[in-house]
Amino acid sequence: MSDWESGHKPGWDSKSAPPSSAVKEPESRRDWKLIEKLVMSLQSEQRKSRRWGIFFKLLTFFYLFAILLMFKFPFSSGLDSATSDHTAIIEVNGPIASDTDASADNIVGAMRQAFENERSRAVLLRINSPGGSPVQSGYVYDEIKRLRAKYPEKKLYAVISDIGASGAYYIAAAADEIYADKASLVGSIGVVSGGFGFTGVMDKLGVERRLYTAGENKAFLDPFSPESEKEVNFWESVLATTHAQFIEQVKAGRGDRLADDERLFSGLIWTGEQAVELGLVDGLGSSSYVAREIVGEEELVDYSRRSSPFTELLDQFGVSVGSGIVDQIVESRLELR
Repeated sequence: MSDWESGHKPGWDSKSAPPSSAVKEPESRRDWKLIEKLVMSLQSEQRKSRRWGIFFKLLTFFYLFAILLMFKFPFSSGLDSATSDHTAIIEVNGPIASDTDASADNIVGAMRQAFENERSRAVLLRINSPGGSPVQSGYVYDEIKRLRAKYPEKKLYAVISDIGASGAYYIAAAADEIYADKASLVGSIGVVSGGFGFTGVMDKLGVERRLYTAGENKAFLDPFSPESEKEVNFWESVLATTHAQFIEQVKAGRGDRLADDERLFSGLIWTGEQAVELGLVDGLGSSSYVAREIVGEEELVDYSRRSSPFTELLDQFGVSVGSGIVDQIVESRLELR
């Protein structure tokens, strides 16, 4: 009998001839398993993605909610617990200017609260400033004099930490007494104004200055125009007048305590130890020392006024950097420092 007649394919017997479905089925099963794993992994990634998306949305929501809360309910200050006798403390930190924490508005407002509070035994200005605007310093000086006259039983002390120079010392001079650390920097009783001239650079670059004014002095001290001797002389007279006002106020505040030394008003700066000898400072000590040993009330309550949290946040991101650079390059500012 031939292979065809027996019903078998040539070259195969019944045991060694696997059916075609037996070969395809394992391959098909493996393909389905791979597809199933791929689908499961995609679903898992989508779930993780959704979870992270929800997390970041919630985080953003809580962040914005916290900012709103800070505006609606600002953090409580030491004033909330000022129900017992204490020494009021007000920080004077950084440059003295209308747009800083050490502005006259902030310092004066805090001082008024401190003097009006019957529980405050004395007021202490803790100063760490290189100076700044003579106008802002003058406002604070005058208000200290007014408050001291209105509340004669309550003394105001100035305590200089790292530095109390120029406009900052202007403010301190109005206090009943001034204290500093032996290494503090004190003094710099003078006036400074500076800027830049760009005429040489413009000539090299071939830039032509076109300036139109009404009034012969309207472009006074323009940094892009040649310097005028007449304008310089006039500006120096303005600085001299401001310096004379500064000296007068320091003498009125310190009186006979000042040493007879011509260097006092030359713009030099001294250590706290030297300042005691010159009469610029009454003694050496920290704010804690003054509160404990001089005032007799060790508890300190902070009355300082500061920028809003949102303003501080913007400043941290450098929003004010550009304007600060322009001020330094273009403007000629008059400062006590």
